[in-house]
Amino acid sequence: MSEIICQTINLSKYYKNFHALQDINISVKRGGIYGLIGENGAGKSTLIRILAGLSFKSGGKIRLFGSDTNLERERARTGCTIEMPALYKDMTAAQNLEILRVQRGIPDRNSIAKALSLAGLDYKDRKKAADYSLGMKQRLALAGALLGEPELLILDEPVNGLDPTGIIELRELLKKLVKERQATILISSHILSELDQLATHYGFLHKGRLLKQISAAQLREECKRHIKLKTDNVEKAVIILEEKLKIRKFSVYPDNSVRIFEKLEEVQAVSKILSGNGIIIEEISVQGENLETYFERLVGGIKNV
Repeated sequence: MSEIICQTINLSKYYKNFHALQDINISVKRGGIYGLIGENGAGKSTLIRILAGLSFKSGGKIRLFGSDTNLERERARTGCTIEMPALYKDMTAAQNLEILRVQRGIPDRNSIAKALSLAGLDYKDRKKAADYSLGMKQRLALAGALLGEPELLILDEPVNGLDPTGIIELRELLKKLVKERQATILISSHILSELDQLATHYGFLHKGRLLKQISAAQLREECKRHIKLKTDNVEKAVIILEEKLKIRKFSVYPDNSVRIFEKLEEVQAVSKILSGNGIIIEEISVQGENLETYFERLVGGIKNV
């Protein structure tokens, strides 16, 4: 059984002279929550529409559940919400889902009540979708994606219109689906603080290109608060850190920088002792980022190239 549930290989999408996506390579692992991050126009919705079969790719490959043939069969194992929910406004939530159930060939009629309950809606509610708030429409769209207990959920901005309570409930629901049903989730959101509490992996999109793909564990390590030290003599600096400052928690990186994970409040003392022992300090500062600033730095680095 493939551990990669959803994969793209050099996936591209062109509109005449405009490249919406260029050589995108993402890998979504079984049982993970993959957070897709990018500003408006980065290509998130375009990518999601192609994965869902709502738009054609211009080049590259898509693999779902390890297969790049008969993708329509594999898409039957997925559930999607794409941008603004498309609903029959003169129908109730249950009636909307009944149409979806028939369209998808899902035999279990009880799946409607199950999906509505998971999304926080009442099967017996007779209110028409036209009278729903944006948050309730998002819940109904999510219920539609949950029909048939899909193995892969693809969610495009599912928290739009939800109040803080609704956002917390959605977060807990997604965690529950992964834990109890071994579901796999690909989710895009502008609320990066929410993704920070959910995602096991991230993909950063900018102007149709994938800037970086990284696990949450790797991201936490990169964003961990530390003293960053750059010097002309790393070997000697490390000896002084160990012998003079009794520092044990540090790492040396390929760019000859040192990250020190203790004495963060004693930067001046660290600098003084290093300098006093003949070390020329090129840079010393406390660093560490959250998801928002990490993305801004990634994008800023591209802009400044």
